[in-house]
Amino acid sequence: MVQHNLATEVDIKLNDGNTLPALGLGTVPSDDPSDVKNQVVAAVKAGYRHIDTAWYYGTEKYIGEALKQIFEEGIATREDLFITSKVWPSLHHDPEKSLNSSLKDLGIDYVDLLLQHWPVCLHGDANGLPATPFDAKGNLLYDDDPVSGTGYIKFYNRIEDLKFNSNKIKSVGVSNYSVPKLRELLRNRKRYVPVVNQIEYHPQLPQKDLENFCAEHNIILEAYSPVGGTGAPVLKLPLINELAKKYDVSVNEIANAYHLLQGRSALPRSSNLARIKVNVRLPQLTNDEIQQLYNIGDKKPVRYTNDPWGYGIGFKWWEGDTLSTEFD
Repeated sequence: MVQHNLATEVDIKLNDGNTLPALGLGTVPSDDPSDVKNQVVAAVKAGYRHIDTAWYYGTEKYIGEALKQIFEEGIATREDLFITSKVWPSLHHDPEKSLNSSLKDLGIDYVDLLLQHWPVCLHGDANGLPATPFDAKGNLLYDDDPVSGTGYIKFYNRIEDLKFNSNKIKSVGVSNYSVPKLRELLRNRKRYVPVVNQIEYHPQLPQKDLENFCAEHNIILEAYSPVGGTGAPVLKLPLINELAKKYDVSVNEIANAYHLLQGRSALPRSSNLARIKVNVRLPQLTNDEIQQLYNIGDKKPVRYTNDPWGYGIGFKWWEGDTLSTEFD
């Protein structure tokens, strides 16, 4: 039987000196958000030490229940875990409210990483509600123009201030940032270069320009959709299946290895507890195999996350986006 390294033992050094476990558990809910509790417990028992969540997901109270069980049973300590949360754009005016809500639900005193969820400013009330505000015609309501506005920079600046003035955040980063948005942010940040940029990334979606830009500025890419989203279309690719057979691992482990072997973080999510427990091996794909996987998307790119709050950000192949004028 082939012996493999463990993906759960791969760490990435961040630009602020902190350390990120490369394999994390995504906690976007499926049908029943409460299922996330058992998913987190199963993942930590399997060796995961990185839990990725967000205020917007509505799962943080269930993660909090899982963490309480994990700590009480001695499965892991708080210091063993790396916990990420995110500030949704309807709370761009008050990241501290978002953070405090997350900490309360999670039952912890600090997060290891706080991300700006999207580089836009949605129109929410003092509590960030509604989280996705639409007018009567179905158009999103913004507090700032998603293409030409600079409110997203002030949004990040508030997160910087929050980190600087409290002990509730160890690292700060961003999510869903294109090269144009990142370039402007880096010109106007107050204190901190984002440690990570969390994006959709998988073999069907080439991101070389963004990858190169982030590498130049020592920003780690995190893949929040390593299998391509709902229905896991990436796992159906013939090459993924051929490699899984060759290395005697699951297709999920091939999808994760595609990122981890290139210095990126992968954040798979699954409602299948048995799969969570065993998808921790790291097959050593060759450089040629990794290039073959990349070529799939280079020839026929497909993006599976096309949310309307991503319009105007500047990503290529974003279905429905007629706003973007500058692309990564």
